[in-house]
Amino acid sequence: MSTEPSVQPEGARSRFPLDTVYQAARMYYLEDATQAEIADRLGVSRPTVSRLVSEARRAGLVRIEVVDPFRDETVALAAELRDALGLRAVRLAAVTHQATLGADLAAPVAAAIEAMALAPGDAVLVSSGSTVHDLAHTGLPPMPGVQLVPTVGGQADPNRWFQTNEITRAAAERSGAIPAFLFAPALPSETLRASLDDDPAFQHVVGLWRRAKGALLGIGAPVVTRHELARGLPVEDEAFDRAAGDVCLNFFAADGSAVEFPGSDRMVRTSREVLAAVPHAVGVAVGPGKATSILGAVRGGLVNELVTDAATARAVLDVLA
Repeated sequence: MSTEPSVQPEGARSRFPLDTVYQAARMYYLEDATQAEIADRLGVSRPTVSRLVSEARRAGLVRIEVVDPFRDETVALAAELRDALGLRAVRLAAVTHQATLGADLAAPVAAAIEAMALAPGDAVLVSSGSTVHDLAHTGLPPMPGVQLVPTVGGQADPNRWFQTNEITRAAAERSGAIPAFLFAPALPSETLRASLDDDPAFQHVVGLWRRAKGALLGIGAPVVTRHELARGLPVEDEAFDRAAGDVCLNFFAADGSAVEFPGSDRMVRTSREVLAAVPHAVGVAVGPGKATSILGAVRGGLVNELVTDAATARAVLDVLA
């Protein structure tokens, strides 16, 4: 007579008797027994032991915790950087990798969004840039009913990092939010820019900018180190040589002062003044090469919170030392 546990009917809570599932899991996880030992003690086959252990996890009898060995160090480092920069909050990922940036930053970004205490109908601004692009596709928490709003023009930009409507759409699709769209280039002609002021769809977006409760804002690197910028910007202009970075195409020097250039007065972008009024303006940037960019964004009042990683945080503190 077979001693194998009987399979329960389809739709039952477990395919195996619960006591058998528990005993297999206890021996495997608490006694470090081998599958062969467990099979012998329970009178089942080794493949059945594997199924029992998997069933224990599925049924919630086993809870596995992966402990971050850098947590205490990361929390202390975040507090140190927050105080040094005078920010509302700094949230750090212990380690990031360019290939998995959105996933690596997902936890600190989720914490920043949770702190916004969003309700359906609230507006959150979304910038362009590679980091925000990755977050939009892989690293955002649920935000049902929240309005996600692009902060800059970029409708026809060939680079996906500056396709602001696409970034906003992807972010909304992942988070359950509602996307708004901005149908304009980053640097329109004088005629087009003048017509936007009379366009109801554009004015709707401007209104959302002004009442935004939060923002996810990529902090761009120093312009001289970048291979690409938004389409139409006069990158040959000498003004860009001293640009330590940008937030929503608001370019700034290392001291935070504005960097202007031909056409900057007609840029389609959320202004510095509007960004300064956002309650939770979360700058997102990774890489020691962005240390001066982060400092410029903070000094210019463009962000009041920060998400980054531990290596970048140390680099910023080194610049301040």
